[in-house]
Amino acid sequence: MLCIQKTLRPNSTRDYTGETVGDWYTIGLALGLGIAIGTLFAGLLTATPLGRAAAVVLAGAAGALVGTLIDDWTELVAGGIGGVLGAAGAAIVVAGALRRGGTRAGLALIVAALAAGLAALAFVPAAGYLEAVALPLLAVRLRRTQAERYAGLRTLAKD
Repeated sequence: MLCIQKTLRPNSTRDYTGETVGDWYTIGLALGLGIAIGTLFAGLLTATPLGRAAAVVLAGAAGALVGTLIDDWTELVAGGIGGVLGAAGAAIVVAGALRRGGTRAGLALIVAALAAGLAALAFVPAAGYLEAVALPLLAVRLRRTQAERYAGLRTLAKD
């Protein structure tokens, strides 16, 4: 099994981080990568309600798999939680964009780019934890503030 922990904490004298980078880093990494995977799945599968549910379930499983590849059961749990949070949060945003006329392919590309950025950001210490808090809060805030349809020029139309 591939274990990222070996590369994060080598047992050499050249290790400048020593024991200061411990489990909190790998848990945050698994959480952040799970969120990125969940965001990607939401961008690809959120066109229908069944796709949204599938995105959440598949993202949780894929996040758990990534957590297992990183280290042990704590990273497995963090990756699974991250996958579910990422898919649920991104599904709200993607479903709203599709409802307002966004194209599936265009949204999938935009969300894939966002997921790549979230994955890169997950390698920054403590950023995975911030992603886990910020993405769902942003999605809930956007869901509350969005109107059902864009009024546009219909407000100027004479009835």
